[in-house]
Amino acid sequence: MIKRLLSYFIPVNVHKSRSPVSRQLEVTWNNGKLVLDSRNTNYSYGSLQRVLRKGLLKIGFDKILKMNNILVLGVGGGSVIKTLVDEVKYLGKIWGIDVDPHVIELADKYFNLSDIPNLTVVVEDAFEYVLKTKNRYELIIVDIFCDTQMPAFLFESFFTNRLGLLLQPGGFLLFNTMTLSREDDERNEDYKKQFDATHFKLIEMQKMERHNELILIKKLT
Repeated sequence: MIKRLLSYFIPVNVHKSRSPVSRQLEVTWNNGKLVLDSRNTNYSYGSLQRVLRKGLLKIGFDKILKMNNILVLGVGGGSVIKTLVDEVKYLGKIWGIDVDPHVIELADKYFNLSDIPNLTVVVEDAFEYVLKTKNRYELIIVDIFCDTQMPAFLFESFFTNRLGLLLQPGGFLLFNTMTLSREDDERNEDYKKQFDATHFKLIEMQKMERHNELILIKKLT
């Protein structure tokens, strides 16, 4: 494919559209790989995939393989799901939640997300889904952005407590955050303090890429 070969020298755009939820979205060949970007940041299959892969490695692929239910809040193009399926070889159930039907359409069209047999995609607001679901999960991945912005509800104690309840004992919460200012750093520190040390363990990770910080929490009991 000419566009793919050319992308090793210069990014080649193959799709551009606007979404009421995600605003500008672009699918681009970059260094031989298709990536999904918003106006100012990578959404899937670029730096974002590298960041979340490091988090999965920290948990341990062997541990993930033994899990039965994984919840992904914020599907985007599905890069973390592809890492779970293609690299980890995970065969358990994956629940992918995304509020934007347009981004799911792009994920199906360009990244074959609908071909994954153990994935159920629910187009719904993550807050509403978390409030209603009766499932319990061994791993919850939170990866929700609107371009470079993160919804405030992700850091509120009610949402945090609800995620804690949905985690199985011994399960993990992997939260990908963007830190662009000192206020964002302080926000993340306040977020970590919400987890009671008698029930949860904060697993320290080095800051990812340039503006991403992964927060990894293990539920003890």
